[in-house]
Amino acid sequence: MPGVVVVNTKPYDGQKPGTSGLRKKVKVFMQENYTENFIQSILDANKNALQGCTLVVGGDGRYLVKEVVDKIIKIAAANGATKLLVGQNGILSTPAVSCIIRKYKTLGGIVLTASHNPGGINNDFGIKFNCSNGGPAPDHTTNEIYKLTTTISQYRIVPDLVCAVDKIGVQTFNVEDRQFVVEVIDSVKDYVGYMKEIFDFGKIKTLLQGSEQRPPFKVLIDSMNGVTGPYVKTIFIDELGAPQSAVCRVTPLEDFGGAHPDPNLTYAADLVNTVKNGDYDFGAAFDGDGDRNMIIGRGAFFVTPSDSLAVLAASLAHIPYFQRAGVAGFARSMPTAAAVDRVAHAAGKEMFEVPTGWKYFGNLMDAGRLSLCGEESFGTGSDHIREKDGLWAALAWLSVLAATGKSVEQTLVDHWKQYGRNYFTRYDYEECPSDPCAEMMQALEKRITSPGFVGSALGRYVVAKADNFSYMDPVDQSVAMKQGLRIIFEDGSRIVMRLSGTGSSGATVRLYIDSYEAKDVLGSAQEMLKPLIDVALELAELPRYTGRDAPTVIT
Repeated sequence: MPGVVVVNTKPYDGQKPGTSGLRKKVKVFMQENYTENFIQSILDANKNALQGCTLVVGGDGRYLVKEVVDKIIKIAAANGATKLLVGQNGILSTPAVSCIIRKYKTLGGIVLTASHNPGGINNDFGIKFNCSNGGPAPDHTTNEIYKLTTTISQYRIVPDLVCAVDKIGVQTFNVEDRQFVVEVIDSVKDYVGYMKEIFDFGKIKTLLQGSEQRPPFKVLIDSMNGVTGPYVKTIFIDELGAPQSAVCRVTPLEDFGGAHPDPNLTYAADLVNTVKNGDYDFGAAFDGDGDRNMIIGRGAFFVTPSDSLAVLAASLAHIPYFQRAGVAGFARSMPTAAAVDRVAHAAGKEMFEVPTGWKYFGNLMDAGRLSLCGEESFGTGSDHIREKDGLWAALAWLSVLAATGKSVEQTLVDHWKQYGRNYFTRYDYEECPSDPCAEMMQALEKRITSPGFVGSALGRYVVAKADNFSYMDPVDQSVAMKQGLRIIFEDGSRIVMRLSGTGSSGATVRLYIDSYEAKDVLGSAQEMLKPLIDVALELAELPRYTGRDAPTVIT
């Protein structure tokens, strides 16, 4: 019978979860007791509910996942948890974790991922806690976890407990006269079953395979060697009958094959070039843990996440889930262009603008006020779970295309003609020196909130409003302050700047530019936005503070 050992430890500085958990370099997590401290703090934050509870455990397959799954099992056993549901080989996509938490009504889940960040021993790792609703822990929970990390003096572990996670099945252990159960589950089964309830797989299959009325619709689905590979194979090959050539990079790798698993035009360039030069009607890519998506059409016609959200909002009647459940409100993160706002207004639906971070959507969904939401950072999802969901977004698009018979590009053009177009771009400056970037944000905030800035002209743009965005949750009245600097002009154009919380080192500066056009909807985004981009770069003095002549990524 394996016994509990109490290990003395000391706190580490900086174990404060960001917008989606604790993310650091792998070698930081490999420090003595560093990972154990954080796991113990997660469990201590839930200690009153641990006995008799079930927790879900899994991750995106990146370097260190298997080792940390083993540590979680040993530490959970020592702290009185009753049962763990663990993805086979430690593999579970972030959307699948949310699905499983909700299906089996568990206390929550521990997700091992750094999302879209690179993997491998010299790159990134992450741990986050999801609550019983399936969504990322809210601020009060992450603040409690962080507080516990600053005072931790010991952790509990069962070092001799040996649990194999490579085979599906139930393993039962006796720990100090308590029964502790680990059920290794099929990583894919529950999630795929749920997708088959949400969508009409028969119609999507007919679209992909073709009929007498229309030729096969050719797709290329890129998992970027992330966690979605097994899900993509099961859904697109086994369920929808697509050929093997329709999927690529579907083996999860510890270093993502050296790729940066972030589905955007820069890091998913392989997919973009293949679709651009090949005979494909549709392309989709997903990030490391499966919650982000990029959608492109024939010729690599790019769909911005803001437009993707708006098109789906206008088309939910084509998806069986919403036919049954109806449609409540819509929401977007503050930096996301306001394309979906116009759909909400036309449909008479509630519209919410929230800070960046998926957890802010959860309360609205739980209150029955939100059905569809998204972030410009390639996140799209609905109230079917409490995480953004890359595969869901691709299936939603295919459902719309199957119902309308249109191409991706024609779908967008028709949408713009009806609602107008929000031209949008994002400039990312990754891993910049932290102190100068913090100084830049302080200087910019001081300038835009100074007397006389509102009403002033920046080039041909007149400032209507400028602030550091704050948000009060309409459900529980909790407040999130200092969520990004906004300059809103009289014509509705915006400049937004914020420091991202998803990196593992240094500072990532994100600059967002968007402008609405009612009639001139077929232009180039970079050309249409260039005057406003020039204003933003000069106003913030980005090149001087970041030391960069150009951004790392332009979206």
